[in-house]
Amino acid sequence: MKLMVICGIAVLLSGFPVYGAPTRTGPGHDTRPWVQYGLASWYGDREQGRLMACGERFDAYAMVAAHPTLPLGSTVQVTNAQNGRSVVVRIMDRGPHVAGRVIDLSKAAAEQLRFIHQGLAPVRIRVLCTPAEQTRKAGFTRTPERQHRDTAQMGKPLTSAGIPQPPALTRQ
Repeated sequence: MKLMVICGIAVLLSGFPVYGAPTRTGPGHDTRPWVQYGLASWYGDREQGRLMACGERFDAYAMVAAHPTLPLGSTVQVTNAQNGRSVVVRIMDRGPHVAGRVIDLSKAAAEQLRFIHQGLAPVRIRVLCTPAEQTRKAGFTRTPERQHRDTAQMGKPLTSAGIPQPPALTRQ
């Protein structure tokens, strides 16, 4: 019994992704929902206005988070394992840059999960949607001409706002 408890805690703290039952089918779809367990921390007022990895300025009172590997713009549900409270945030930055942590949440998200005073909390992260899935669900695709132009534009400087121009989208 002790071994099972120790193994469970080790998996929780490792930040190792755990996959559940299939949810989608068809070519090009990963059929497993992505879930990760680990420790969350939060960042706030000291980072206010800092440029995030996505090119936007950090707002401690927005529902955003930093994750080391999920695609920027992904929407995730974060659940505090101690009290069951959940929030939905968008991954807009890279981090945390501290070993043993799996996600950095904005101050607003940490307040809603009620771990602002503790600083850390065990959490469950479940990916709700990635940017590619959002585009697919909306029924948009790039035309072959635009795909060629987008490929030719790769590696060119960003716009004055620091964000690349979005590709032209057409409805199928």
